[in-house]
Amino acid sequence: MAAPNPPYTHDPDAGLEPAFTAPPQACDAHFHVFGPAGRYPYGSDLRYAPPQAPLSDYLKLARRLGFERFVFVQPSAYGFDNSCMFDAMDELDPAVRRAIVDLDETKATDAQLADWHGRGVRGIRVNISPVRQPEAGLAQSMLPRIARLAAICRELGWHLDFLTPAWLVSELMPMLRELPIAFTVAHFGLFPAKNGVKQPGFQEFLKLVNDGSKRCHVKLTGIYRFSQAPGFADVTPFARALIETVPDQLIWGSDYPHLSFHDKVGTIGLYNKLAEWAPDAATRQGILVDNPARLFGFA
Repeated sequence: MAAPNPPYTHDPDAGLEPAFTAPPQACDAHFHVFGPAGRYPYGSDLRYAPPQAPLSDYLKLARRLGFERFVFVQPSAYGFDNSCMFDAMDELDPAVRRAIVDLDETKATDAQLADWHGRGVRGIRVNISPVRQPEAGLAQSMLPRIARLAAICRELGWHLDFLTPAWLVSELMPMLRELPIAFTVAHFGLFPAKNGVKQPGFQEFLKLVNDGSKRCHVKLTGIYRFSQAPGFADVTPFARALIETVPDQLIWGSDYPHLSFHDKVGTIGLYNKLAEWAPDAATRQGILVDNPARLFGFA
């Protein structure tokens, strides 16, 4: 019998108010939902015990911030079983929600993919644990799968969504430079903030993002996963470097429910960081509305 999801025990957002009102049609482009463990069994690669995080709890926060569009992202805990996410999506108007799935490319059928497209799926995850240590040959071993997933995405007009540790982003760089479709990179690429924006890996990443093709979008998400400074102050130079370089290729996501950090990190506090990084309302309009609308096909 599956263990019950642990409940929340602390609200890191207690006493916080949003620093600004989200513009109309603002989009949270990266969040997760988790249902009862007994109904939605976890996959074999369980990196964490997820908290209970139903859509209703998330929406209370999202609507307080003013979000009107939503991109569900399949969490690693469920493996290739996207049913918890799909069930939650059914509770929302199809016009306001999209999704990123994980799938077994050797078993996906044209009929299944067409059905998923109709449900609002617009991308496929390539998900390697952010804390995985450097491993010789891993990047090379991933290339055949990425090529198959890219072919699926190209056929459907989807994109690939990469979540990998920074060392792996760097090792995949030759492939990313040639990838023939749009793709996203989560959590700023997870380059260690303590090493600063001048670190070679992040500089190479900036060149990739700014190569003129506009294929690569960066998710301003998960800063607590690579920051080591109080108040995430060490992330600000990374955010500003990206905003100054490719403002029309950035999207924001809450990464709710902040897995492994859900008792320490709150959504409102993370949202308020965007006001520090982008004090200009027009820049925030692009990051929260225009860029995700273009990438995910919102009307």
